Parts: sequence; C-alpha cells; structure tokens
Amino acid sequence: MTADLSGRSSPLPDHRVGMIGLGAMGSPIAANFVGAGQPLTVFDADPEVVDTFVNAHRGGASAGDVGECDVIVLSLPTSDIVDDVVLGDRGLLTVLRPGSVIVDMGSSIPARTQALARAAAEKQVAVVDAPVSGGVARAIARDLAVMVGGEAAAIDSIRPLLAATARDIIHVGPAGSAHAAKALNNLLSAVGLFAASEALVTGAKFGIDPTVLLSVLNMSSGRNQATETKIEPYILSRAFDSGFTAGLMAKDIGIALDLARDCGLHLGLGSALRDAWAGAVDELGAHADQTEVVRVLERAAGVELR
Repeated sequence: MTADLSGRSSPLPDHRVGMIGLGAMGSPIAANFVGAGQPLTVFDADPEVVDTFVNAHRGGASAGDVGECDVIVLSLPTSDIVDDVVLGDRGLLTVLRPGSVIVDMGSSIPARTQALARAAAEKQVAVVDAPVSGGVARAIARDLAVMVGGEAAAIDSIRPLLAATARDIIHVGPAGSAHAAKALNNLLSAVGLFAASEALVTGAKFGIDPTVLLSVLNMSSGRNQATETKIEPYILSRAFDSGFTAGLMAKDIGIALDLARDCGLHLGLGSALRDAWAGAVDELGAHADQTEVVRVLERAAGVELR
C-alpha cells in the first residue's frame, strides 16, 4: 500500500488521485484526503493557493499534472468551468486513460453533468457527481453528507476516498441525479433561512428579543436547519461567516428552478424566493455570505438582530 509520511494507508492504494480546485470547500476536502493517507496531486487556477496547500501538507500533497492520475476530483464553482476543464481543447478527456474516474464535487447543472458523462463514456472515462452538504465547518470536521450519482461500479471504486471527508454517502441514481438532489436541497435550505430571517425581523420589530424568539422557534414546530445551526452563530453574532456565499446560493436556487421547469413544473414559492434572493444579492454583492440576506430585511424594517 502507498502511505504518507505518517504511515497511514491510502484509501485508494492502487490509484493516483488528483484534485482540481482548492477553494473554500476544496481545500478542506483535499486536506481530509491527505490526512487519510492518500497522496494527492493538486491544481488550482491560483498558483499561490497550490504552493500554500503543498507546503502545509508536505509528504502528502504535490503540484503536478493531474492528467496523469486515475481519479480526478473537481471542486469548481460552475458547470462552465467544469466543462472547460474536462471538455476543452486541452481538457482532461484529451489525456485521461480509459478506466479513469472524474468526480465532480461542485454544484453543477444536472443536464450538463449528464452531457459530460456521455462525452466521457466515449473515452471510457466514468463521471461521478458527488456534491456535498454541510459547509466549511463540517468539511473541516470530515462530517459532510455526500450525494453521488453515476454507475455503481465507479462509485464503489471511489467510496473509500469519499469516506475520508464524509459522514454519509448516498447513491442517488445515475449521473446528474446527485447534482439535482443538491440543488433541490439548497432550494429548501434557502427557503428556510429566508423565512426564519423574516420571522425574526418581524418579531424584533414588534419588540421580541431575537434570542428569546429563536428559543421559541427551536422548541416549536417552526424550527429548521437555519434556526438550529445558522441564526445564532452567524447572524445574532454578526459574524456572517458561514462559508457559503449568497451568490452561490442564488446559482443553486436557479439550478433547482430550471430543473423544475424542465420537468414541466412551476414552483411558486421557489420563484418568489429566487426574486427575493436576487434582490438581496443585488444589494449585498455576490460575495456576501448567505446569512447576510438578513441585512436586507433588517434595513427595510429598521431593526437589527443581535
């Protein structure tokens, strides 16, 4: 077995593994792979990010040609970038060997993932979509939920690697289905955060202490993931550092609604959320933290949650 300097066995001892994308989520996920004993070849559009990561994980990570790897994990922000990396004139499909596996851990457009899988299959390369849920904190804690889509054999071949960063791994269905599930999950997550923010701002305007109202919600039927894990640490604290931007959430909301449209459905609540969220992004900027959408509601109400 291949081992890193600490002597731990590699999750995929017979495979060379590459990672493209060392951003907010990609970096802790890559660190989990290395921490589990998996030697890793890394690449990012920013060479300084690569140098920083390699220096922090000496003996486990190195810069190099990920096209020579057998398993390539992508943590990239959009389907356009994924397509450029995989399908471009000098993309991965021009160099990967038959039997290789591409693992897209970003939040891509399901139909684009399906098309990518078909193009890769012509080169005898498998595509697994493996988006994650849990955010940066759970990525650091190796506690992510990973949804996977693709052929069972390809998924089984990389499951030990994914287990290095995940608490749960759920096979949703064929390629593209995990990206669909992730978009629908984030649509529901955004609804919960926005609705909770509206409730708390309204309560504050009436004169209820936000901390008290939050306690009421969390012991009652109105509680949701936002009230339980986002409001206090990121909003009431005024930290606004959940690790996921409002712009990326807007992208995922759009993916979910486009998916519904393609299925012949109109989601009234989802459409209203998209408009409200887009207005918040226009006011705050795409790089604002997702939890900062409450600022727009606070300004309109003339109150501040603390």
